[in-house]
Amino acid sequence: MQFDRKGKDNAQLLAFYKAILYPRMVEEKMLILLRQGRIGKWFSGIGQEAIAVGSTLAMQSDEYILPMHRNLGVFTSRNIPLKKLMAQWQGKISGFTKGRDRSFHFGTQDYKIIGMISHLGPQMALADGIALADVIAKQQKATLVFTGEGATSEGDFHEAINVASVWNLPVIFLIENNGYGLSTPINEQFNCKHLVDRAIGYGIEGIQLDGNNLLEVYDTIDRVAQDIRTKPRPVLIECLTFRMRGHEEASGTKYVPQHLFDEWVIKDPVKNFEAYLVEQGILNEELIGTIKSEFKASIETEVEEAFNEAEPTANELAEEVDMYAPYQPEATAPGTAQSEKRYLDAISDGLRESMQKHPNLVIMGQDIAEYGGAFKITEGFVTAFGKERVRNTPICESAIVGAGLGLSINGYKAVVEMQFADFVSCSFNQIVNNLAKTHYRWGEKADVVVRMPTGAGTGAGPFHSQSNEAWFTKTPGLKVVYPAFPADAKGLLISAVNDPNPVIYFEHKYLYRSLSGLVPDGYYTTEIGKAKVLQQGKQLSIITYGLGVHWALEYLAKHPEISATLVDLVSLQPWDKDAVTNAVKATGRVIILHEDTLTNGFGAELSAWIAEHCFEYLDAPVMRCASLDTAIPMSKVLEEDFLAKKRLEEVVERILTY
Repeated sequence: MQFDRKGKDNAQLLAFYKAILYPRMVEEKMLILLRQGRIGKWFSGIGQEAIAVGSTLAMQSDEYILPMHRNLGVFTSRNIPLKKLMAQWQGKISGFTKGRDRSFHFGTQDYKIIGMISHLGPQMALADGIALADVIAKQQKATLVFTGEGATSEGDFHEAINVASVWNLPVIFLIENNGYGLSTPINEQFNCKHLVDRAIGYGIEGIQLDGNNLLEVYDTIDRVAQDIRTKPRPVLIECLTFRMRGHEEASGTKYVPQHLFDEWVIKDPVKNFEAYLVEQGILNEELIGTIKSEFKASIETEVEEAFNEAEPTANELAEEVDMYAPYQPEATAPGTAQSEKRYLDAISDGLRESMQKHPNLVIMGQDIAEYGGAFKITEGFVTAFGKERVRNTPICESAIVGAGLGLSINGYKAVVEMQFADFVSCSFNQIVNNLAKTHYRWGEKADVVVRMPTGAGTGAGPFHSQSNEAWFTKTPGLKVVYPAFPADAKGLLISAVNDPNPVIYFEHKYLYRSLSGLVPDGYYTTEIGKAKVLQQGKQLSIITYGLGVHWALEYLAKHPEISATLVDLVSLQPWDKDAVTNAVKATGRVIILHEDTLTNGFGAELSAWIAEHCFEYLDAPVMRCASLDTAIPMSKVLEEDFLAKKRLEEVVERILTY
């Protein structure tokens, strides 16, 4: 292994040696603790330390790094105390995740490190969002994100690099190619000669280097980072290395041919750099011994101190509260001036008011810029706010939601438009595992609103008409809103943007141009979690939301003889339990109406809650009126038969005669 010091003085090279030796010695201690049964799991990076250490040393201390679970050297090179890391690994209350997650599945704003989730690839899109925030803020910063050779097969890898390329984002995508994804060798993972060659397809620079050469890694990352800070663009770097231990210790290494160990053991990054420094006269046996003794003593002390840290104390309320970032909304009442507006225009107004109030708000989606979006909600926004904040995206829902989270991490707000709510399935992982869990795991907000044009009534068929709110109402950490009227649509969107928590904002396509109403002018908010009682009655209560509200209003207008209480939930997570309880008490008979399918629709949760908490007030079983348990057909005849509206009259008659 050839080292080139390139003008580095002895003190700097000695500091590099300490930086790469320390994580190796920590790893060796972890293996001892594992054999002693004092820890339960360890993902070893032995043999790969030069990549994590060299790249981290090359980055500025206030630049974000997004590592993987074998990059201990990133955390130690950013000077995170071992005691704090050990507390994290052992699930102590003093760890970064308070015992809620393990290993390196955490982030820390103090050290500008954003850890991975187990799905490997999604953090690459977060790097895009972090870098985008720097570009918009005119900060000359680079972002470094790690991935493994196995994760390059994931869609997140392609989407994130493609977005970074199209948007010229200063991101270093670093592939640690260690030959195996758990036990699967690279020849069973990809068929190109070198992973770095994939850069060609994205129109970006690709660099392959010896990942075991500490100075080569440092110099390459340093050069690239300096360049892209002033000339923003992504670069793909493939670091060739080898994992000398198992994927994690329990998996072993029997699947690896011995000759590979023989080849790579002589390329040990720590031993080779140490030998080089001895050759240069910077190290000698006595100094090496002194450094190792000091490290060993400090490691022993910090490890034992971490073991003595307190365990978490179970507290149901604290667990529930920590699912969401703390937030006390500042209510803004509407003014007296009103204008007649379509549902669609009210949403556009809410988005425009939010863009004016929050200069750090970025909206992203397919065709939303000059074209104005598929439904023209953002028409004229590019002229008003500029292309930096109103961004057309490639067709890559996962990367864009992830970029929204990255923007939030780096001080921005994001609104992401799904062209149709149905397409959100392509970003499902980012929403339910990244957005929803980030605050619970390590206390970081996820200030992202996902707009969801939803629902049937336009004959758009199975892939443009689904009601999929129940996918998200069961996911802790998300807020879900679903306005039925133009005034609420505007006020709720403003509230959703103000909220630092992730909000899934459903807006019904059928209502866009078919429904108008008086909408207050200017800026105002509508409270998330508060239902609206549209009328009071004594015979039955209908609890509904979205288009169901208008089905109920239409039905009751045709049947003035029925005295009904009608509740528009407005918000589905959180939902207004007091309003529901009062409706049950008022009539003793309850119909839950929604456009979604019957089985496991949101109405099932409402029905179960009412049965458990309001049983004494019921004079009849809670009845659900929902759509068929089928996909949504395109034909108008079939669609009308599918929708819950067709069954509303029959359900009302059944509950009144019970």
